[in-house]
Amino acid sequence: MRGKRFIVWLLVGWLLVVSAACSKEGERPEKTKEDQSEPKKPAKDETKGSKKKVYEFSAVDGLVTDSIGRGDIPGAVVLIGQGDEVLYRKAYGDRAVEPRRQRMEMDTVFDLASLTKPIATGTAIAKLAEMGSLKIGDRVSKYLPEFAANGKANVTIEQLLLHVGGMAPANSMRDYANGPEAAVKKILTDPPRHIPGERFAYSDLGYITLGKIVEKVSGMGLDAFVEEYVFDPLGMVNTVYLPPTELRKRCALTEKREGRWMQGEVHDPRAYALGGVAGHAGLFSTADDLSRYAQMILNRGTLGERRVLLAETVNEMIQRREIGNAGGRAYGFDVDSPYSSSRGLRFARRTTITHTGYTGTMMTIDPVNKVYVIFLTNRVHPKDVRGITGLRRALATVAAEIVLSKKDGVLTGIDMLRRTNFRELQESKVGLITNHTGLSREGGRTIDVLRSARGVKLVRLFSPEHGLHGKVDEKVGHAVDRVSRLKVFSLYGDNRRPSDESLKGIDTLVFDIQDVGTRFYTYVTTLAYAMEEAAKRKIKMVVLDRPNPIRGLKSQGPVLDEGMESFIGYKPIPLVHGMTIGELAKMYNEHFGIGCDLQVVKMAGWKRGMWWDETGLTWVNPSPNMRNVNQAVLYPAIGLMEATNLSVGRGTDQPFELFGAPWIDVRRGEHRELAETLAGLKLPGVSFVPIAFTPNASKFVGERCGGVFVVITDRDAMEPAKMGVRIAGALWRLFGDRFEMKKMQRMLSDEKVMWALLNGKVEKDVGEMWKEELKAFEKIRGKYLLYD
Repeated sequence: MRGKRFIVWLLVGWLLVVSAACSKEGERPEKTKEDQSEPKKPAKDETKGSKKKVYEFSAVDGLVTDSIGRGDIPGAVVLIGQGDEVLYRKAYGDRAVEPRRQRMEMDTVFDLASLTKPIATGTAIAKLAEMGSLKIGDRVSKYLPEFAANGKANVTIEQLLLHVGGMAPANSMRDYANGPEAAVKKILTDPPRHIPGERFAYSDLGYITLGKIVEKVSGMGLDAFVEEYVFDPLGMVNTVYLPPTELRKRCALTEKREGRWMQGEVHDPRAYALGGVAGHAGLFSTADDLSRYAQMILNRGTLGERRVLLAETVNEMIQRREIGNAGGRAYGFDVDSPYSSSRGLRFARRTTITHTGYTGTMMTIDPVNKVYVIFLTNRVHPKDVRGITGLRRALATVAAEIVLSKKDGVLTGIDMLRRTNFRELQESKVGLITNHTGLSREGGRTIDVLRSARGVKLVRLFSPEHGLHGKVDEKVGHAVDRVSRLKVFSLYGDNRRPSDESLKGIDTLVFDIQDVGTRFYTYVTTLAYAMEEAAKRKIKMVVLDRPNPIRGLKSQGPVLDEGMESFIGYKPIPLVHGMTIGELAKMYNEHFGIGCDLQVVKMAGWKRGMWWDETGLTWVNPSPNMRNVNQAVLYPAIGLMEATNLSVGRGTDQPFELFGAPWIDVRRGEHRELAETLAGLKLPGVSFVPIAFTPNASKFVGERCGGVFVVITDRDAMEPAKMGVRIAGALWRLFGDRFEMKKMQRMLSDEKVMWALLNGKVEKDVGEMWKEELKAFEKIRGKYLLYD
């Protein structure tokens, strides 16, 4: 294998460019330079984005160039991608400032430092498990018997992957004085620093041990194994331990050691002492190579037509595992532990995987939005002076903001109304039903947009549940808007309908509130009640349409039984209606016979298959406990059980992403049994992790609850209505009357399904119970759809 790679280096000036341009797997050509010692003009932007989509990455430029200007880093390479498309790739500054200046180029090879852990070692362990050569739950001592010494006999491979194996973070360099073999023996036989399994402690020694397991099980060197089974299949021709001479010329320099500048030699002192190949550090790579790895992860094991890992293997690798009080990690990657700041502030907290390297490297991958960010720098050159934690966090945040907020995205009803110069409201005296979600694309309040509109007189305001500012979790009283000085009548207090007093002097009611796509979210009933009151008084009703954040492709779940109508179920519609607020208004008005003078102001740019984060609109929590798109996606399933004696996560940081109760006994491991049972249901698009949590508000305040955290692995495949019913059925089978399932009928509103649940009749084909009524609803729904 080494000979083959040497040939590649000899041909790199021609072969890389030609083969990259022709690759079926989409490898992009790299710019290579023979002589990079002379100062050059600033590096050109080598962005290769879609012709259909242009992103503005000047904010990324600003962060990196400012950091170079301050002397934090000598230079950097940034690559940002989504799915199989590279959106942005650019080199900045210099890869060497001493002993002579060398310009940074896109083909610069970086010492990845601790990125070695997930990309080499973690992936190698996962591949060996896939091959059946080991099991992640095996004891380390099964493969390295000397490891059992000093109380480590029961430490597992999984515990080392998650940094909970009790091993020390590092050891004294004196332990390496007698050579690599003696050093490894000392590492394997040392006593643990902590009780294994009880505490997270980021450990280089744990990954050195994992590297030795790879070598023992495979019969190959760690470098040879990952080259043959990972890097070569992925076409990562610039990714290697111990770079050969030709590749070293393109390596970014690090510090000075033993009287010479380190170029192509590993910076980490322990990996260096071990000969340059170790489980924790030693890998070198380029941004383009790492892009291929990231695409493979996002594609669940494939790149182009080539499969490198099974989808199940990748899912296991990237799934979040709880690590005690320190958050969570995946196998190799970080998720939300104290080391996860490189995830940034915008990517999803519990599904995005990330890792950094001491030399200044970073890779962050968001599997939900299929976005990745690669940032490579040699911050330790010429001296290890400055930290760049804040820069990496800011870079990930800005990249997410740019990619997930598309400039040519959706224009909502209020934006379209403004485009027509408010033609629909000319000479009108308007009452506006809205809250904090009523915003224009630029972030201006609909209240203020209408106040400033020529020919429109805004007379009065109305607010739904949670109030005008969306912060109240109880009955809401009337108020005055401090900015406009207009009276705000509450529609979630003693009266849930506009009254004669509140409608006095109004000839047009305008509705602009963001819905979440689930039947029992009360905003859609507020809309219907307002339409009914408008019809009685011959007041015109104008609905400013907004996206369904969980898409509008189809409806799902049981249809509300006639006679069970309430404020959380206005009419017989399914649990997931698959409609926009404007489409619902049309159906209410015509099919359900409200008969008001209705006009819906349509959106522009919205497609039925769009998730919220594909609209380019800013997410604003529509209610206090609906804090991100993941929670909206899970809400039909988990919110379905809210009326029971379960906590659905209110009073925690992740409402609707977790659920549990004090009667699920953590000490007896009942939360683990529940997670295993739910995993056995093989529900599409989700996995389950046992968790213990203590709400600080709402139900079970101050009580420790056992339960599960729901991880979205593929939101396109999810079926939330079926999921919620099957979870309830599993809880009933496991816990019986401890789970007050009958109370779920308030949200379910379907006697047939409730009977099946209570009698243990909920099977995998649960959807058959509502198939016919859903089919009938779909025919009705189709008449009122406004978008493709």
